[in-house]
Amino acid sequence: MGSSVKGIAVLGSTGSVGRQALDVIRAFPDQFTAIGLGGWRNHRLLDEQVVEFQPALVSYDDTGDGVVSSRLAASKRVSMEEMVCDPRVDIVVMAVAGPAGLVSTLRALRAGKTVALASKEVLVMAGPILAREMAGGAALLPVDSEPSAIWQCLRGEDSAVERIIITASGGSFRKRSPDTLHSVTPQEALNHPTWTMGRKITVDSATLMNKAFEVIEVHWLFDMPWECIEVVIHPQSIVHSFVEFQDASVKAQMAPPDMRLPLQYAMFYPERVRSEWLERLDFARVGSLDFEPLDETWYPCFSMALDVAKKGGTYPAALCGADEAAVTLFLDGKIGFMDIPDLIRRVIEEHRSGDAMSLDDVIAAESWARRRAHELVPASQ
Repeated sequence: MGSSVKGIAVLGSTGSVGRQALDVIRAFPDQFTAIGLGGWRNHRLLDEQVVEFQPALVSYDDTGDGVVSSRLAASKRVSMEEMVCDPRVDIVVMAVAGPAGLVSTLRALRAGKTVALASKEVLVMAGPILAREMAGGAALLPVDSEPSAIWQCLRGEDSAVERIIITASGGSFRKRSPDTLHSVTPQEALNHPTWTMGRKITVDSATLMNKAFEVIEVHWLFDMPWECIEVVIHPQSIVHSFVEFQDASVKAQMAPPDMRLPLQYAMFYPERVRSEWLERLDFARVGSLDFEPLDETWYPCFSMALDVAKKGGTYPAALCGADEAAVTLFLDGKIGFMDIPDLIRRVIEEHRSGDAMSLDDVIAAESWARRRAHELVPASQ
């Protein structure tokens, strides 16, 4: 492999973000090569990716869809933690949530790799631990569109930041009042108006839990006080975030809603590279950009999540576990949409915090909360 070609490990390669990361690799074969693919349980798609990209390493779970081809079985299978430390890997695209994503992120950073982080939960669970790594020089680059927008706005600036304003689409139910949401179906919640995303994050977008997670991400990534981070509803999802400086000047990053753009930005950093395959912003077609205040009473998950985050300790990790379980239960038809915040709240009320700087405590809190949420929902419900 030539020195100009970057070796990429994509963890979560069969998910929405992982597939889009592979789009970038596919578009720039002279710049990137897939050294490792981690596909978890979707063996069929992982097998197709292995055929196309010929990675040296693969990682997947044994309990999948039952189809492990001889080709996939013959690939060199390693754990995600081993994959990210391989000397051929330069950049790790982290699109795996939960403890597996957190442990692999830390391993990669400590091995000197650049981590393009797409998983919000990793920073939410362990913000203080990752902030310590970044303070020590670790290269953690945000891929989530809103933190990436802020990062882009801050490049080249040495002025004090007065305010960060994160935009939110408002999700699938932006125009519906909460009293109409008790009977909504998972299919309705998964019908996002502007973004094409995975199932879990799409439901989080409908509850605005994902926006609370982004506030938490921004707090840790950019060392911003909570009171300096705001959220505004922006239905078109064209402006991805604003940064206001001390002289009252405001910078915005704008682009069509496409995760491949922040992925490409992080993978090529510090360069910007022309891309013929990404849509250009047509302002005449967009017509207008609308902004509305966020009514937190319509999104109980949002304010609850930020209150939990500010408590510190292992409460944010428990929040991630409880949310993961609650969304799964909703998608499985075990609870209603409006039961999601209530179930998360019940779990958090039972949580006994551990040490935020202890990886073991963080992982234990997330696991306990996920398990406890399932226990609180009767099997017959």
